[in-house]
Amino acid sequence: MKILFFIDNLGPGGKQRRLVELIKGLLKYSDIEMSLVLTKKEIVYTGIKSTGINIYYALRKKIKKDPRVFLKFYKITKRIRPDIIHVWGNLEAIYAIPAKVLMNIPMLNSQITDAPTSFSSRLLNHKLTFPFSNRITANSLAGLKAYNAPINKSVVIYNGFDFNRINKLETRKIIRDKFDIKTKYVIGMVGSFMARKDYTTYIKAAIALLEIDHNITFICVGDGENDQYKNMVGKELKHQILFIEHQENIESIMNICDIGVLATYTEGISNSLLEFMALSKPLVVTGAGGCSELVMNAKNGYLLESGDYVGMTDKLLFLLNNVDVRNEFGKESKNIVMEKFSIEAMVNSFHKEYKLLK
Repeated sequence: MKILFFIDNLGPGGKQRRLVELIKGLLKYSDIEMSLVLTKKEIVYTGIKSTGINIYYALRKKIKKDPRVFLKFYKITKRIRPDIIHVWGNLEAIYAIPAKVLMNIPMLNSQITDAPTSFSSRLLNHKLTFPFSNRITANSLAGLKAYNAPINKSVVIYNGFDFNRINKLETRKIIRDKFDIKTKYVIGMVGSFMARKDYTTYIKAAIALLEIDHNITFICVGDGENDQYKNMVGKELKHQILFIEHQENIESIMNICDIGVLATYTEGISNSLLEFMALSKPLVVTGAGGCSELVMNAKNGYLLESGDYVGMTDKLLFLLNNVDVRNEFGKESKNIVMEKFSIEAMVNSFHKEYKLLK
């Protein structure tokens, strides 16, 4: 069974990490042969090389909708003759349609990775590809509902976490020394600086909390344009609100945090939350969508409305002042990941979908 994966890049994103973990997990199946097509030569997750998967490029120019990619992908598909095309983005789903139709190849569509709570152009763009998709997966129930994906061919497959990733963490002292962190507490948010991540709320809460307790360092870890957020931080706080580019040893950085935070407008299942949970961290989250499928309110963290920096400040302060609650929430976080979000469950679920399509 030949699977052709199609994604824009393997840059530092949750979708990209999920695909790499899937490919690695599928190696255990002798009936699977895999190939990968990228539209950009960007590979941050270098673990993909150890899989031996064949990587092809249907390179897209700087313009967002480069029509030449249709033909490039068609030619690659004709050469490989896959049994299934597995797309990982809306634009890739659109580019794959001619090849899918002309060669009569089933298409598995995994483009739903968020859960908009209000009208968005993405809602229409996604729906354009649904009629051409034989099966549709989302990483959250909230995502399927938000996009109103057709029930008869849609399924939720939760992100999987590979606990092997936290077997060889660098010591907390090494990480603290690397970033010159001397405060008692560390609070962290991990996520690219993109429109759906609400770093404004996180930084407002950080500033408010530092007026109450100076013994805290807040870290913001992610790639992208972050000048507008840096400008929110006064000179007197720049050594306590740190901006760190995405790192290879991201789990070791997350492990020094006493509390994991996510402020968002729309989210499916957040990989950063899964990572914090696997590391036994309590959570404070603002935002809707799939967050409620990870955060059990007052059991492993607190789930607040988008933009509620006052509530975030209060909950962070409460957790810092109550170590027993932090530890209890952290244990429950890890239990939830182990029970519902294992890498084995994710890989096996996708393999089941492939067998249904073939």
